[in-house]
Amino acid sequence: MKNKMVFIISGVGALAGIVAAVLSGITEPPLPPAYNPAASPYSSAIYAEGIIESAQTSGENINIYPEVAGTVKEILVSEGQQVKTGQPLLRIDDSIQRATAEQQSSQAEAATALLRELKAQPRKENLDVADAQVVAAEASLKTAQDTLQKEQAAYEIDPRSVSKDALDSAVNAAAVAKANLIVAKRQDDLTKAGAWIYDIQNQERQQHALAKAYAASRALLGKYTLRASRDGVVLSINTVVGSYASPQGSYDAYTQGPDPVIVLGSPSSSLHVRCYIDEILVPRLHLGSKMIAQMSVRGSDVKIPLEFVRVQPYVTPKIELSDQRQERVDVRVLPVIFKIANSSNANLYPGELVDVYISE
Repeated sequence: MKNKMVFIISGVGALAGIVAAVLSGITEPPLPPAYNPAASPYSSAIYAEGIIESAQTSGENINIYPEVAGTVKEILVSEGQQVKTGQPLLRIDDSIQRATAEQQSSQAEAATALLRELKAQPRKENLDVADAQVVAAEASLKTAQDTLQKEQAAYEIDPRSVSKDALDSAVNAAAVAKANLIVAKRQDDLTKAGAWIYDIQNQERQQHALAKAYAASRALLGKYTLRASRDGVVLSINTVVGSYASPQGSYDAYTQGPDPVIVLGSPSSSLHVRCYIDEILVPRLHLGSKMIAQMSVRGSDVKIPLEFVRVQPYVTPKIELSDQRQERVDVRVLPVIFKIANSSNANLYPGELVDVYISE
């Protein structure tokens, strides 16, 4: 009985081993890819990595940097918003500069008031005072001369009636009164002449300099408000209220470098693709309107034809491959710009990386 059980157990074990071996030898079929990798639609083509950007007649998107540094006080637009030329986008705290401009404005106004005062001379009240001083000097001279005549007449009748000292004092008093009259008349002439031309010219220069200083301060005050340099759409805002912005931009903790405070794109609905052609492939390009290219959107099976727009005729390092601030980039590329012919079947945004094949 025991031998029979041993044989049965052995048979079951052998059968289980065979089944396990068969099952372990079966391989699962691979899962289909989420999307087909980009492939060239042409028999012979040049591959290039491209980046979508808003349509521009020249250059790339408009990167806006402030010309002054300070704390962001107010952001007046939102991403995706259409803006017009001159529209305020962002304000930086301008309290110190505003106070400086107001101070210089007051200084310029004071200089202008002083210049008007100089040009308005002589003042009627000053003329009246000068004329009164001449009259008083004439009266004093008449009194002194009358006194002298009396003293002299008495002396001629009887020299003992007037002392020599009194006679000399009367002569001196008449001379002083005469000199005072001359001074009063000269002062009257000076008052009637008004301000000296050189004083007016000097004040004009000071007023002009202070007015220019105020205009410069006022112009600098306007720099604390960032405005749209052209019609466009706000693609990106890289700062928040309360953060610090400078002419170098706004610090980005992710990239560990400065970014433009605001990126402004074209208001046109059309988009461009900037392709970077490796310099060793440049001789194989046939630039012109007959150039045929197709774009593949990563992560999908969308294929979009492209139309040649222009070449940026300057070969530059391909900094997209690496952080140029930390590594040396030896790959150099030629930027070629294409227009997306029809993007109705795909959601495309500036800054998106795509694969481009250019027919040879």
